[in-house]
Amino acid sequence: MSETLTATLNATSIYLPTQASVSEVRSLTQLEKLFKIKLPDGHSLNHQPGQFVQVSVLGVGEAPISISSSPSRSNESFELCVRRVGDLTSALHRLIPGDLIGVRGPFGRGLPVERFRGKDLLFAPGGLGLAPLRSCINQVLDERSNYGRVIVMYGAREPSELLFTDELEEWSQRDDVELLVTVDHPDETWSGNVGVITTLFPKIQIYAPNTVAITCGPPVMYRFVLMELLGLGIREGNIWLSLERRMKCGVGKCGHCQINNIYTCKEGPCFTYAQIKRLEEAL
Repeated sequence: MSETLTATLNATSIYLPTQASVSEVRSLTQLEKLFKIKLPDGHSLNHQPGQFVQVSVLGVGEAPISISSSPSRSNESFELCVRRVGDLTSALHRLIPGDLIGVRGPFGRGLPVERFRGKDLLFAPGGLGLAPLRSCINQVLDERSNYGRVIVMYGAREPSELLFTDELEEWSQRDDVELLVTVDHPDETWSGNVGVITTLFPKIQIYAPNTVAITCGPPVMYRFVLMELLGLGIREGNIWLSLERRMKCGVGKCGHCQINNIYTCKEGPCFTYAQIKRLEEAL
């Protein structure tokens, strides 16, 4: 791709959508689908784990969606996990390979994975929160020798709502990953832990001074997970969380994501607990 085209794509990606194509669609649950998106002319998204893009469907609208794939994998495509909840996401769910969408971004501040090197990592996603954290988890696993322990604690309401079950099975078979999964409401097929995600914390022991914790999930979950993480002795500056549910325009113009003097879409969506603990509206 020419330098002129690259510069044009970079300059317009904030305000004007780039036309991208859907290359694969995979159903994960009754409500979630995984889309593989390909940008034109081999252009790379160049994202960080924790960032998001604005996705548009002609004649329907636009919405922010977290990037679910790792930047350490394919440079010519990226993945979005989309829950069907409204007009735009319903339109996305009707797309098939070859269909076109608009993409702006990536936006926001992601997770500083390079700063986590040499640390033990504790991931604690809940529900759809696994989608954005999957990006970071897979990058860490692709660069596994750079990190200490990797613990993934994942909670969902029901077994049928667990995301990426094939990858969960792969992670459970690895000797260098500690995976704990729980559901609130089991069915006859479930033989694992029952309860909210905080019921998993008594099952682990960590060395707090060298541990970085990363969580993402429904807002009601944060307060209780943060209490557990702080109770383990993890420093406030080593606890990262995503406020990706607040995203709207992506460029700090609409004010939807504003918390006091902070525009979450520009200064986040990834923050340490130390950065937002005094912002009452944040959690």
